[in-house]
Amino acid sequence: MPPALPADLDAQVEAALREDIGSGDVTAALVPAAQQVRGAAVTREAGILCGRAWAEETFRRLDTRVRLEWRAEDGARLEPAQIIFAISGPARAVLSGERTALNFLQLLSATATVTRRFVDAVAGTGCRILDTRKTLPGLRSAQKYAVRCGGGENHRMGLYDRVLIKENHIAAAGSISAAVAAARHSAPAICVEVEVESLAELEEALSAQADIILLDEFNLHDLQAAVTRTRAHGAQAKLEASGSVTLETVRAIAATGVDYISVGSLTKHVQALDLSMRLSFG
Repeated sequence: MPPALPADLDAQVEAALREDIGSGDVTAALVPAAQQVRGAAVTREAGILCGRAWAEETFRRLDTRVRLEWRAEDGARLEPAQIIFAISGPARAVLSGERTALNFLQLLSATATVTRRFVDAVAGTGCRILDTRKTLPGLRSAQKYAVRCGGGENHRMGLYDRVLIKENHIAAAGSISAAVAAARHSAPAICVEVEVESLAELEEALSAQADIILLDEFNLHDLQAAVTRTRAHGAQAKLEASGSVTLETVRAIAATGVDYISVGSLTKHVQALDLSMRLSFG
């Protein structure tokens, strides 16, 4: 079952169509108004499907007579040459919406695909893969939806739903303890996370009773030591590893016993899934 759709999905599609079509599709206008078309969207490579609702909304806004018949759900594995959906309807609307619909599908399927690779790599360890705020402007909720379709979990959505105390915040507050205390006072109902860069800072974050402690650029030895110290401390804090995480290193990081691994490349280093739409007119 795919996750809940973002509330701003309609606005994302509206912005994308306005950007592409502007005052009107002058090339589609060359096609007779009554011309009908049939076709299919096909993937040229394996991956995880994501973005159905964005494609549907794209064509709905252009012409409600366009029909999409889906062959896979969001989150489903795709094989090369697999048909994703069949399409039929007025040719002008299909041609005008083709690129926008495929752009959403290629981007979101790419994010879901990369996420699934990381999730598969840590399978059985109990560690969970998180995204970050390193998203494309205006498409954060869409990419975070894609992460969930790929089996990952979302870190904070923005600056408003979790306190994340980093180096500059600590310097401004005077110490980790002071920063956490200030956060508890100003936002008592919100999760407080602290980024630390050493085992000494970890000890201070544990004493300050942070909810989550982000271990930034720790090597494997120090990650294991951080897990051991946290358990010995009896703290309820969760541990998150971050920094320079790759598919080649992620399982070893997960094996140290950390609860989460955040991976910025899930949404930042996007290589679109190779999709195409084949049409026939009649």
